[in-house]
Amino acid sequence: MSFDFASITAPFRMQPGLRRLAAGAPQLTPNQPSDRALREKLAVLSAYAPQALLAMPGFDAGPALQALSEQAASEHPAAWSSDGLDHVHAHRLGWSLRGNEPQPHGDALPEVGDTLRALPPEWRVPALLSLAFVEDFAIIDGTTAHIPWMAVCLPSGWAPEEKIGRHFAQVHAPVADNQLLITAADHLARLVTGHDRWERFVWTITRHPRLHAHPARQDLAPWPVDANAEQMAQRAFFRTEHQTFIPLPDLKQAVFTIHVDLQPLAEALPDAAHAQQVHDALASMSPAVLAYRGLTDARDGLLAWLATQAKA
Repeated sequence: MSFDFASITAPFRMQPGLRRLAAGAPQLTPNQPSDRALREKLAVLSAYAPQALLAMPGFDAGPALQALSEQAASEHPAAWSSDGLDHVHAHRLGWSLRGNEPQPHGDALPEVGDTLRALPPEWRVPALLSLAFVEDFAIIDGTTAHIPWMAVCLPSGWAPEEKIGRHFAQVHAPVADNQLLITAADHLARLVTGHDRWERFVWTITRHPRLHAHPARQDLAPWPVDANAEQMAQRAFFRTEHQTFIPLPDLKQAVFTIHVDLQPLAEALPDAAHAQQVHDALASMSPAVLAYRGLTDARDGLLAWLATQAKA
């Protein structure tokens, strides 16, 4: 799990939580052919590509994609290389794009080629990057604080097609207790599109069992109110995001990377101390945050289970 438990604090607050990325720290994670993120992304791009691959009319994503491609090749040359955006190679998937035309090599995964060929040519490089790596991507404009481009297959309960082209503050408007995020929106956009690299971590507990959590395809059934604490925990998943920013300061843009992970709650907490951290944070969530995260009915049962784990 690419998640830092030190980011879980009590009392819980919805806040930016940005910190400088350590020098040389990787920002991308290659997909293996058997990885869950790859399987789910293939399913999304095959069935719902218009909800995942989005751009404002006239926006040129080329420079940001070039920066992302160079970052990928620098960090993971065994997974990705390129000769400019006209010739890119996803080595572990067995596919290249030359002039946006898919070309298999080695042990090529046929479903990757099928997915790429079904997409508009201009979206094939972003799609191959998305499939080659666990992360989803978006571009932030530091001048306007808008998000003009996205390749997001694994959203956490939000619809990318409703966020494209909107101001950072508008994107976070539905978030409960969001005042810190809204107030800091323009400053944050300028900060992450400067010269430094930044990261942040977010987490929640959810009943939804898939990485792909578009609101139109989530299981919205309520938590079982008659379940005991153990049964409640067995139905719960610990969902995390590691978010980083690849800056393009000359353009006042940044590539926003989102690494989503999901584990059964019973398997996600390394020890009693981590269970106590999650317990204290959950216990301090406001009613608005609990409602926004769908945890109102689950709170007491989850707290009882976490308290037991904290004593183990």
